[in-house]
Amino acid sequence: MTHIANPNMSTESYLPIGPTPSFPATFVPLAGTAQDCLDCARGERVGFSFDYAYQPIVDLARKTVFAHEALVRGPNGEGAASVLAKVNDSNRYSFDQACRVKAIKGAKELGIQEPISINFLPNAIYKPEVCIRTTLEAARVHGFPVDHIIFEVTEGERIEDGPWFASILREYKRCGFKTAIDDFGAGYAGLKLLSDFQPDLVKIDMDLIRGVDVNPARQAIVRSLVSLCREMSITLIAEGVETASERDFLFDQGIELMQGYFFAYPAFRAIAALNPGSY
Repeated sequence: MTHIANPNMSTESYLPIGPTPSFPATFVPLAGTAQDCLDCARGERVGFSFDYAYQPIVDLARKTVFAHEALVRGPNGEGAASVLAKVNDSNRYSFDQACRVKAIKGAKELGIQEPISINFLPNAIYKPEVCIRTTLEAARVHGFPVDHIIFEVTEGERIEDGPWFASILREYKRCGFKTAIDDFGAGYAGLKLLSDFQPDLVKIDMDLIRGVDVNPARQAIVRSLVSLCREMSITLIAEGVETASERDFLFDQGIELMQGYFFAYPAFRAIAALNPGSY
């Protein structure tokens, strides 16, 4: 997978999944203490510093912000690639844990009231209970509601064991987190993952959104996704919206949640201001 510098694309957020995760002997999962959370937030467990930008997901029907996606950045706002270049097999699991803690801590410090959406690494799941414990403790320490946390996994990542991964997502959902499949229509998992697990949210890949207002083939695919997700009680989000015409077509099809440069660019360590008149 090629990582793209476009901060709107969550495919930049994480590494491609391999067929079998191998956990290094040096990996020690978080015990779930307040000190663990502080160490994670400072990057001490990972060995390098990173931070987050936040991009709003808007609700056009209600003219409000539905949620904010947390996008990994370097400590001075550098692109995601500068951070991902430092992630390897020896720190990938600690990095995934630190991402959860830092995204939650940053959102609380900024005063974000809406849910936050965090990308996570399927191949960094040591044990579901460990990953969930990390997140629950971070939410407790920083006073952020558990039901305001959404976990996204990109559909573009190669997931070899669909039923196993679906069971992981079900456990997240059982614990009160929201779940989302990102970049739907872009990669490997597709309808097979959707048949194994029905998330709360599906984010349509931006390549299907680009120019959808004038592209009959993309229009047909979007209409089919709207019908499919409606039947499965899944909420759709259109990501990568860049023009008013794209927004209007999507809204006419019944898609109310959208994300993209048309509404706001990601804001580094800040709550992004919505572009005037964007919704």
